[in-house]
Amino acid sequence: MKTIEVKTNINCGSCVAKVTPVLNDTVGKDNWKVDTQNPRKILTVTAENIDEKEVINAVEKAGFKAERLS
Repeated sequence: MKTIEVKTNINCGSCVAKVTPVLNDTVGKDNWKVDTQNPRKILTVTAENIDEKEVINAVEKAGFKAERLS
């Protein structure tokens, strides 16, 4: 399994609900979570055969921003 973490602007339950279908399709149900309590709104994805670019593209497809943690 591979774990990817990216910074997002997914900041509330409604935002999580909006991004859920896209992330479930891209990385699989139960393979991701967003820490909305963290000021950087960290999205953590744990899955096989996934890369950071795919995760960022999925978040952007749902209408949110995501970027590599620095």
